[in-house]
Amino acid sequence: MREFKQLDLGAYVISNEHRCSWDQFEQYLTLFQLKPSFNQIEKTQVLTECIQEKPIKKFVNEYWTSMQRQSTPIHEVSYRACFKPQLPCFFIERLTNPSEVVYDPFSGRGTTIIEAVLKGRIGIANDINPLSSILAKPRLFPPEIKEVERRLAAISFDQKKKADIDLSMFYHPNTEGEIVSLREYLEQSRRNEDAIDSWIRMVATNRLTGHSKGFFSVYTLPPNQAVSPESQKRINEKRNQKPDYRNVKKIILTKSRQLLRDLKQKERLNLEKYAEQSYFLTEDARNTKQIPSNTVQLTVTSPPFLNIVQYSNDNWLRCWFNSLDDRTISKKITMARTVEQWSSVMGDVFKELYRITKPGGWVAFEVGEVRKGKVKLDEIVVPLGLVAGFKCFGILINSQVFTKTSNIWGINNNESGTNTNRIAVFQKEE
Repeated sequence: MREFKQLDLGAYVISNEHRCSWDQFEQYLTLFQLKPSFNQIEKTQVLTECIQEKPIKKFVNEYWTSMQRQSTPIHEVSYRACFKPQLPCFFIERLTNPSEVVYDPFSGRGTTIIEAVLKGRIGIANDINPLSSILAKPRLFPPEIKEVERRLAAISFDQKKKADIDLSMFYHPNTEGEIVSLREYLEQSRRNEDAIDSWIRMVATNRLTGHSKGFFSVYTLPPNQAVSPESQKRINEKRNQKPDYRNVKKIILTKSRQLLRDLKQKERLNLEKYAEQSYFLTEDARNTKQIPSNTVQLTVTSPPFLNIVQYSNDNWLRCWFNSLDDRTISKKITMARTVEQWSSVMGDVFKELYRITKPGGWVAFEVGEVRKGKVKLDEIVVPLGLVAGFKCFGILINSQVFTKTSNIWGINNNESGTNTNRIAVFQKEE
């Protein structure tokens, strides 16, 4: 039986089974209204602004919130500058049909590909950072919690082991021994790593450092970034703290239960059906030869914004745990220092997106404001998409109640008390 999702738009109803045309999507956005208890803007503001002498529509409303529809907990893995799953879900449900291909060239923690597969689509994820696949791919093949429990019980931990770098400012000696034991086990089994070991690797990578008892480390910065050893020493001194013992296996099991809870039967069936057809790349987003031309129905992505984040500073510990060279990876990542450099890189990305997008397919490119609002990247992105050959549908501005993730990659998301997403939307002509 087909399942239809119906929103209160008077006579205008949209279904999960049939994607919108250009005109239908425009009408949908214009008439959109959340349920009254969630609504912050009474009706859509439709504005027209000229960008390089081209009239571009802007649709402003609260199209989704974190409260509107709780996403599955399997998304709850910390990563720098990740958008909420409600964002890709909004476009996946409206601009694709089941079994069509959804792509993210800057995949990060994998929000787009995971949401796509959960919704019964084929996902392609690309990120030149190999940690992206480590954190995302195992969640397309989730094990049963009993399997994780049995596997952890079979792994021998030696609490006397020491890391090959000084981690004493982060971990109790016994915890460090357990982490090193797990790292050695995963390295030995890497060539034949199965879904359970991959899951354990993913959870452990996410639990290395953080600011609660749910992490392996003493109190430090949130888990999407790792401070330097010297910075952690200063934190310890300021807080008058020293690392206490944390049980690595227990923490992995606890987080696994959180990630796997409330996974619906239909979502599991979609994972079983579409995960094997989906795939991960670690290429420059400007050159993804593995993706055939004219195959992607929808791209949903959020690119890095200028050189706000230094890769090595954030990921050195995660790379160490996974036996990756953070400096080598950092050299491969394109970090534009100026808007002009950023535009040049993104212009080439758009040309590649045009190649792989199906006629009639869409691109939703989430950007924001940098340099305290002086630079609006959505207005810079529009000409890039046009030059590549796309038609610009418009700019969707989702304005919602303030959340703690209000400043990512140096972006100022509107005034205090609100949090916005600015998405430039394009279509390839049929």
